[in-house]
Amino acid sequence: MSQCQQPESTAATPAGAPRHRLPGQGLARRSLVALALGLAALPGAQAQAPQTDLPRTRLQAGMHLIDAQLALTPQQRSVGLMWRQQMATSEGMLFVFEQPAVQCFWMKNTLLPLTAAFIADDGAIVNLVDMQPQSEANHCSAKPVRFVLEMHQGWFARRAIQAGFKLAGTPFRPGQP
Repeated sequence: MSQCQQPESTAATPAGAPRHRLPGQGLARRSLVALALGLAALPGAQAQAPQTDLPRTRLQAGMHLIDAQLALTPQQRSVGLMWRQQMATSEGMLFVFEQPAVQCFWMKNTLLPLTAAFIADDGAIVNLVDMQPQSEANHCSAKPVRFVLEMHQGWFARRAIQAGFKLAGTPFRPGQP
């Protein structure tokens, strides 16, 4: 999942309506396509490959252990779990932000159904949201948080973990960045 970005609105042309072109519009369109293709070929351009080599941490949800990849940088957070086709049952991704804020996510290019747990600094779950694959619907925290944990959809529900439940682990200890 990636952090939400509002899609730009575009005016649709009604079916059957004639399309009018301005002089040079075709050239401008071809130039934009060429620019986009050129940028995609640059080193560091976002590839359509999952992130599987991020640092990891172990979290606890009562007696349940979670193997969480850490998305620490803006680039890591923007890719998130996109393009992952499989994930171990107790594996997830913990998104770590520098400052508490209302965090919003969507599921663009995310193939697995997920549940997002929006988590306060002390490890308390603020709210949980089920998210559908390939959706651009926004899912936001109920209040400002620094952490978002994504797990397989239903992982929290099967363990009767709800808002207010406290997770444990290094990221939630006082004085941790």
